[in-house]
Amino acid sequence: MIEKLPARRIKMRDIRRYQYKRIDTLELQKYLSINDYPEFAKAVGELLGKGVLSPIKSSKLNGKIPALYNKYNIIPEDRDHSLLEDELKHSLNYQLNNQYYMKHPEQYEEDRHFVLKLSSFLNEKSSLLDVSVSENERSFQIWQREKYLKAEGGKRILKNLCFPFEKLNIYPTTEPLAYFSIHKNAPQKILILENKDTFYTLRRHLMAGRGMIFGEDIATVIYGRGKDIWKTFNDFKVCVEPYMLFEGNEILYLGDLDYEGIFIYEQLHNSFRESFLIHPFEKAYCYMIDKCEHEKAELSMSKEKQNKNLKGVFSACFSPEYRKKIMDILKSGRYIPQEIINLSDLSQEE
Repeated sequence: MIEKLPARRIKMRDIRRYQYKRIDTLELQKYLSINDYPEFAKAVGELLGKGVLSPIKSSKLNGKIPALYNKYNIIPEDRDHSLLEDELKHSLNYQLNNQYYMKHPEQYEEDRHFVLKLSSFLNEKSSLLDVSVSENERSFQIWQREKYLKAEGGKRILKNLCFPFEKLNIYPTTEPLAYFSIHKNAPQKILILENKDTFYTLRRHLMAGRGMIFGEDIATVIYGRGKDIWKTFNDFKVCVEPYMLFEGNEILYLGDLDYEGIFIYEQLHNSFRESFLIHPFEKAYCYMIDKCEHEKAELSMSKEKQNKNLKGVFSACFSPEYRKKIMDILKSGRYIPQEIINLSDLSQEE
């Protein structure tokens, strides 16, 4: 006679790890991965007996045998957090506020490794904060994970501990400034371009040995990347060569002829006027307007919700005739893209 072996018991998933506090019976069976209904009903009975689940009687019975309610409450585990609370009270660095985690010990248990890493850093290596470093470098110093501060929960933990981000003494890192110079003589004229296509066009023009651009002898073109130019220009003095910092240089700006393009210029002018005097590339803007009129171009509508809070710094650089034309374009809700200029236009300089 062959002895019948007992059925192997399948270990159930911990229902307390479910993301919600309530669960319907169909979802519960799916979560526990028990296909056989009588076995599933038995498992539910065990969970009820252990106080893990409680029935929502208003959901009514499901009509099966044995009958189960259609919905159940998931009862949180009543755990002893006294050791965690004691650690929070007595082991954290004095600069870290423990109140949030005292009220949320389960969250502290989850974050504990990273909280203690920060506390240990402040206890043993706080002098490193005297030297400014990048965000990823500081993140690795503290947690040995270079992306933890930026993308993996570091800022959330700082907030939970009421530790100001500024105390980490981090300097911002911007994308390197893209520029091309035909020569390194100084003084020279430098042109900042809002858009990438125009940057490549003018760079090709300069590489072909042609320095004149709309009557100006341009030696260097810079790709500003739209609004990113505000961040990039903060590092201008440390990311360009000395000839570009010569006080006698003239810096020009050229972007789309719309509210946003003009706003970018005015913000750039206002933010850096103490260090660099930046003018609109008047001749190029006038050429854009003239070409548009000559070709009777059908202008596209500007992007919605552009910042229209202009200060008049840009328009003041133009003659009354072109100032009116610029305002007419803006009021029409249309714009002239910088890409209206191409190599064919530049070749007319020859």
